[in-house]
Amino acid sequence: MVYLQVEGEKQRLNTRTDSEGTYRFLGLRAGLYSLRAEAAGYSQATLGPFPIATNEARQIDIKLEPAKASLEQSSSGESSPASEPQFFDQPNFTVAGVTDAGSPGGHGASAVLRSSEALAKATVSLSKGSPSPVPTAPSATLSSLRAAIERDPDSFDTNSRLGALLVDEGKARDALPYLERAFQRNPGDYPNAYELALAYADTGAYEIARSNVRTLLARQDRAELHHLLGDVEEKLNNPLAAVHEYQRAAELDPSEPDLFDWGAELLIHRALDPAGEVFSRGNQRFPSSTRMLLGLAAASYARGSYAQAAEYVCKASDLSPDDPNPYLFMGKMQSVETTGTEAVAERLARFARLQPENALASYYYAVNLWRQRKGPDDARTSSQVESLLQKAVDLDPKLGAAYLQLGIVYSEQKDLPGAISAYQKAIAAAPGMEEAHYRLAQAYRQIGESAKAQQELQLYERAKKKAAGQADRERHEIQQFVYTLRSSAKQP
Repeated sequence: MVYLQVEGEKQRLNTRTDSEGTYRFLGLRAGLYSLRAEAAGYSQATLGPFPIATNEARQIDIKLEPAKASLEQSSSGESSPASEPQFFDQPNFTVAGVTDAGSPGGHGASAVLRSSEALAKATVSLSKGSPSPVPTAPSATLSSLRAAIERDPDSFDTNSRLGALLVDEGKARDALPYLERAFQRNPGDYPNAYELALAYADTGAYEIARSNVRTLLARQDRAELHHLLGDVEEKLNNPLAAVHEYQRAAELDPSEPDLFDWGAELLIHRALDPAGEVFSRGNQRFPSSTRMLLGLAAASYARGSYAQAAEYVCKASDLSPDDPNPYLFMGKMQSVETTGTEAVAERLARFARLQPENALASYYYAVNLWRQRKGPDDARTSSQVESLLQKAVDLDPKLGAAYLQLGIVYSEQKDLPGAISAYQKAIAAAPGMEEAHYRLAQAYRQIGESAKAQQELQLYERAKKKAAGQADRERHEIQQFVYTLRSSAKQP
């Protein structure tokens, strides 16, 4: 078996060699790749990372040594593996249980807590919510495999290959019949059994997937199996089991995806110190990983280290200037004044410049400028902010936050009709935005519309209560990890 993985992504491609030892991967996009090969009776071999350009054809030869070549004699005279799988450094914590998270920690006011929770969700989405793009199989390959199935419906190799290609294309439900048929022909084939478990997980058959993965783990202890089992346990609402599986995956293979997902699992369950440690060590091991820095930023922000969080997101944006994620993290952090540094302002200006058609780029830059203005007399900055906000709502008429900020600008300029119109548009775009109702009530009061002001205050109270209830329900749904630190030392 030969496994190929692009740096910074979770999913691995795999293929079998033919009887001559030849293997091939088609349709790869440009990136840094690592290659691993293994066969029964031989030690595995790894190569990389090495660059591959778009449309590049490249031959890479791998030599596998007999398994005995990888053994060392122990002091007792018995053979033992030359290197045991391990986390690159012993973690400084132990996750021992879970507790109700109805009263999460956090620093600062409720707005800061909401921002912290939003950053944690955004961090998790960098992995679980945004699957890594997989090179799609050429249609000719799929067609030829389907034709081969028609000629020989019981062929193990053809069923397994077609099922694996369909899983890679995100068509797990279509893949299941072929993988199941192949499994019936050869239940001992690991690659097919793994693809079958992955297909079950992708189609929501989590109990079956868990059973299959556990069966495979009883045969061999592999990082990819622990990682898949972690995904399944999380879906089955067993976060403690999930985090232990992610940890074991990272111990066996401290790759960027395994370390990141371990840290993200700790973060979303508010084990802030452990999450910071994993992301910190991951950043040391993979300094070019943008999302590892964003994980560090989210953990630092949640612990109240706002300046440090800003430093991490700035570094991440410099690593990947065209990636919107670091800038979006900056925008979410702006509920805290101390994150409004000059460095953040420069990056948000770059975001607006590099992505002129992105409504959030204009909005977040406008909010940053507004916070930096010298006061009501700073007409130049106010005009620039107004222009950016107008551009944002033109690009995305449903961006209620931009209308709300426009209303704030107009209100400071004593343009109450303009402010009222902006607040009304904010509410139309996002009816649950309690601040818009509150500010609209104040504007109505200023122009003598007492009845309308009272009505908006009532709507404000309802929206506030509903938002608080929703936040409370979400916090109760996410159990908090109980952990212990092995020493007083903490990661930055």
